[in-house]
Amino acid sequence: MRFVFFIGGMAGFFLAALSGWSAGRAPDRIFLDAALGCLAGAFLFRWLWNVMLRGLRETLLARRPAPAAPAREKP
Repeated sequence: MRFVFFIGGMAGFFLAALSGWSAGRAPDRIFLDAALGCLAGAFLFRWLWNVMLRGLRETLLARRPAPAAPAREKP
């Protein structure tokens, strides 16, 4: 989970910094935007990771064979 949070933050930071740099913004604004992009990217990746794990868990539970019903004794 920590790795996903880190990767999302790094991606958000670099994406926001690159877009600010290519737009010709001041360095202080680029860093502020990149810091906010880091936070947003980290939370977004964390949410997407939880959605993916929930879907994977539901898929595995759906594919699991149903437990056999207990045999009933005839009188």
